[in-house]
Amino acid sequence: MEKKYNVAILGATGLVGGELLKTLEKRNFSVNNLKLLASVRSRDKKIKFKDELIKVEEVTNDSFKNIDIVLASSGQDTALQFANAAVKSGACFIDNSNAFRMDKDVPLVVPEVNGEELKKHKGVIANPNCSTSQLVPVLKVLNDIGILKRVIVSTYQSVSGAGLEAMEELSQQTGQWLSKSEITKKIMPKQIAFNLIPHIDAFLPNGYTKEEMKVVEESRKILNLPDLPITCTAVRVPVMIGHSESVTVDLEKNISLATVKKALSQHELIEVVDDPNKGEYMTPLEAAHTDPVYVSRIRKDTSSPNGYNMWVVSDNLKIGAALNAVKIAEYLIKNDLLAYSKV
Repeated sequence: MEKKYNVAILGATGLVGGELLKTLEKRNFSVNNLKLLASVRSRDKKIKFKDELIKVEEVTNDSFKNIDIVLASSGQDTALQFANAAVKSGACFIDNSNAFRMDKDVPLVVPEVNGEELKKHKGVIANPNCSTSQLVPVLKVLNDIGILKRVIVSTYQSVSGAGLEAMEELSQQTGQWLSKSEITKKIMPKQIAFNLIPHIDAFLPNGYTKEEMKVVEESRKILNLPDLPITCTAVRVPVMIGHSESVTVDLEKNISLATVKKALSQHELIEVVDDPNKGEYMTPLEAAHTDPVYVSRIRKDTSSPNGYNMWVVSDNLKIGAALNAVKIAEYLIKNDLLAYSKV
């Protein structure tokens, strides 16, 4: 008989928590018992999983007894508070926050890119930032065929990356704008409806935002290229779901476009949609609620002999969060790597 696992979702009532539930069900994950954990505000709320209504429990240090896998999407502070308790209870803690990503002892993993790093885990595993998750499969392919020399990324990130309240704010402001009412805001730093905001997370002394530096630092770690020249500008856009990225790379080698497209299309996470003359290129609206990383508008950079430009789009709640976390759990199970924290 197929072995089944006791799973806890920490942050079960949030946007990514809901996506984790959908992903477990869609992929027919081998769940034995499912525990839904959240703050005291959500205690006793009931959420449907398959044909069962499960009551949400308030998370405590004792919540992880007999749990094999914790899928955490509850924010940095909560992760820092409860990860150790989960591991001490014998669970593997897969975290979607920024709490552990740059910890040298914690693997930061996209399984199809650097799954081998999971062999080194000590109970805690970090899920990358949503923008990083869709970028690194593309960079991995390009580095393998031509060696990355420089990377320039501009992100166009949907409001779902800031949570359900940000999505509600976009809807509210859109209605206010259309009805010529006063625009109100409390989540975004500026009006997001019919606007772009080059400001995601806090600004740092170097002039970049934390979001931009996450892309830089996490990409280097995942690709094991600590000196990779990479820069990022992150922009919030009035889109509900789906992050887009304009990516420019310089390679050490001159590779034909046909070779680049073929290599990208052969990666298991990537789907190349690239025939502009037929209107074939991806948008975040089309990418929402689907699993691949889509790459379009692949072309030579006219300003650089070994430069290439492309457009990368994916559902940030899937590749950038829930789907990647569940795939990490599947990789651990398939390769018998859950046991470390139980020793």
